[in-house]
Amino acid sequence: MSRTRWRLGLSVTALLTASALLPSPVHAEAAADYTISVDPSARGAAIDDTMYGVFYEDINRAADGGLYAELVQNRSFEYSTADNASYTPLTSWTADGTARVLDDAGRLNERNRTYLSLDAGSSVTNGGYNTGIHVEKGERYDFSVWARAAGGTTLTVALRDAAGTLAQVREVAARGGWRKYTATFTATRTSDRGRLAVTTAAPAALDMVSLFPRDTYKHQPNGLREDLAEKVEALHPGFLRFPGGCLVNTGSMEGYSEASGWQRERSYQWKDTIGPVEERATNANFWGYNQSYGLGYYEYFRFAEDIGAMPLPVVPALVTGCGQNQAVDDEALLKRHVQDTLDLIEFANGPRTSEWGRKRAEMGHPKPFGLTHLGVGNEENLPVEFLERFKKFRAAIEAKYPDITVVSNSGPDDSGTTFDTAWQLNRQAGVAMVDEHYYNSPQWFLQNNDRYDSYDRKGPKVFLGEYASQGNAWKNALSEAAFMTGLERNADVVKLASYAPLLANEDYVQWSPDMIWFNNHASWGSANYEVQKLFMNNTGDRVVPSAATGTPDVSGPITGAVGLSTWATSAAYDDVRVTSEDGRTLLSDDFSGDASRWSHSGAGSWTVQDGAYVQTDTAAENTMVTAGDPGWQNYDLHVRATKKAGKEGFLVAFGVKDTGNYYWWNLGGWNNTQSAVEQAADGGKSTLVSKAGSIETGRAYDIDVKVRGRQVTLYLDGEEWGSFTNDKPAEPFRQVVTEDARTGDLIVKVVNAQDTEARTAVDLGGAKVAAKARVTTLAADQDAVNTETTTPVTPVRSTFSGVASEFEYTFPANSVTFLRIRQG
Repeated sequence: MSRTRWRLGLSVTALLTASALLPSPVHAEAAADYTISVDPSARGAAIDDTMYGVFYEDINRAADGGLYAELVQNRSFEYSTADNASYTPLTSWTADGTARVLDDAGRLNERNRTYLSLDAGSSVTNGGYNTGIHVEKGERYDFSVWARAAGGTTLTVALRDAAGTLAQVREVAARGGWRKYTATFTATRTSDRGRLAVTTAAPAALDMVSLFPRDTYKHQPNGLREDLAEKVEALHPGFLRFPGGCLVNTGSMEGYSEASGWQRERSYQWKDTIGPVEERATNANFWGYNQSYGLGYYEYFRFAEDIGAMPLPVVPALVTGCGQNQAVDDEALLKRHVQDTLDLIEFANGPRTSEWGRKRAEMGHPKPFGLTHLGVGNEENLPVEFLERFKKFRAAIEAKYPDITVVSNSGPDDSGTTFDTAWQLNRQAGVAMVDEHYYNSPQWFLQNNDRYDSYDRKGPKVFLGEYASQGNAWKNALSEAAFMTGLERNADVVKLASYAPLLANEDYVQWSPDMIWFNNHASWGSANYEVQKLFMNNTGDRVVPSAATGTPDVSGPITGAVGLSTWATSAAYDDVRVTSEDGRTLLSDDFSGDASRWSHSGAGSWTVQDGAYVQTDTAAENTMVTAGDPGWQNYDLHVRATKKAGKEGFLVAFGVKDTGNYYWWNLGGWNNTQSAVEQAADGGKSTLVSKAGSIETGRAYDIDVKVRGRQVTLYLDGEEWGSFTNDKPAEPFRQVVTEDARTGDLIVKVVNAQDTEARTAVDLGGAKVAAKARVTTLAADQDAVNTETTTPVTPVRSTFSGVASEFEYTFPANSVTFLRIRQG
């Protein structure tokens, strides 16, 4: 029976307002669209309390200007062109009078290299982040500054915006050498455009100009922004992975010292980030800004403890990734990093009588933090070199701390040569846990719910440390929810999982999507956040085996036009031929005339030159031009391509339906290090097959793509390069059932990621259950996005009174529904 017969035609708005998303009444004799069969007598996988967690990385200004509650930007005048080409030491400051940033022996300390010198009567004003410094009427704010004034001075400190003062002006008397001075403001008005001004009556030197809200998260000193921390806490995460990410395995592995020339582009090294904040190092953030390390390892451990999460730090393995892809061959430096890692464990777990345990105690935490897991490395593209170094870290850790689980990784992708090699080496090395990362289209997540069904139950466990479906719309969150039912079903293999990234300041975005968005005065959870929160707060302790019928597969052959593109590369294309399966010519273009048969939908600059179609802009990304019929199927595509200049190689597209839905063979992608076939679906991409390799400049390549049904074979210079069959259905109806040991509840979790309601017969296998279930539903239009001012994706709670051993329930279109059913 067609599922469309049961569509009621209610809009999402109507669903939300009608009966609070209660299921539609059904008749016992009516056929259902789907069935869910539960076997309560069978024993599924146990689910650890740490199954779901959060991954924190300082990206999108997640630390300074984000979770770290400091309101002053560039408080130590350390900004540099090493951080960002546009930076100066006075970025975010304006000066009135004479103000100079100095780097000399008069500095506050050796690791705090620069400071501000002000002449008499001069002042500086800080603009904070986003639109300015945000203050709330009646709230208190703690000001501090390190100052040096040999002859003495009065510092006048003001908090104001364009409309006037925001708090009573404070005067601070300073005299002598470097010393810390403090004052407190109480805001008289609310403003998100505040400015902090410091004026000196006499010559003075300033450093570490700071303003913190008194009400930080849990009122911790050097604390966290309360609303952001509370949103993370509300997830009830089982673990906190930190500090990254690409911060960990990029840049120099040297320390911040005179010996390294005070190297400013370094990997994240934990010892740089503890101790008094004025003595911590500064560093260039991989994502294009400065990181002050005010939020450091001590604060991460403390935050993990405060939210009840297992701390999971990640240290560099001396193999860079994220496009840098270099192995450091320096045995002495490797030994230093290994020892630093041992010291980190002592810092977290050692007694206060130990060297590093004492430093933790001096910072305010005498008791150990209870570290059990530690990651070495992040997304290394050189698996052989990485595993060589990883094993040295692991051997040293296991020799001294045998109870610590040392986590390896499988590179930056869900498949391909690097992934396969890394997994093979991890298995051979007997690694305990492997960190997988991938960002794919919603379709990929719908197609790959069974990804971990076939993983070796006796092999390394999986830490899915980073994943997302390339968007913050509800359709993205729906696909992730569908995928998460597969993670839970395979909880014996997938031991940890975290969406990424966690935080994004809307005015400083380097990566999207993100779970929690914010500015200087507000924060909001994305649709993805609501899905993560629902799963994390209703995980259960054990999987109850269940099965469901699926949606009929309606996928036909791969159809679409053809296309040519480049990415930061100039290339020439010639002799384009498209031939049908029976030999008919569908398209033939040698560009001896014009390019009138091609439509330009991307960036870049295309011209016909010397009988070839040439894209000349070496900075432009995705310069797609297309030709042909979107209805084409079962054809052969031939292209002759020559790279002229630039970073990468060729992009040859097929199955092109529109600008957001196509396949392309990416030859020489990822900075000319590998080639892959990617599928774009609704704008998000996923990798279907990949291999290492590069494209030579000036050499002509013959490229052939053979499309038959849903199978594609690819040839490079007459040799078969690879093939794939893309026949996995993007199943929109997914479910998993778990049991909550504390309450005895069965938790039936159903995702219906389609525009049609899913009328479902649920068979609980004879379980004795209460007649009422507590229901939580997330439902919205597929393109709905939560913002600061509107949150269309919001949980709706209700009660369903029709529960029995066998019952029917209609799951709304585009919904995630959790039913908590009491047993007994």
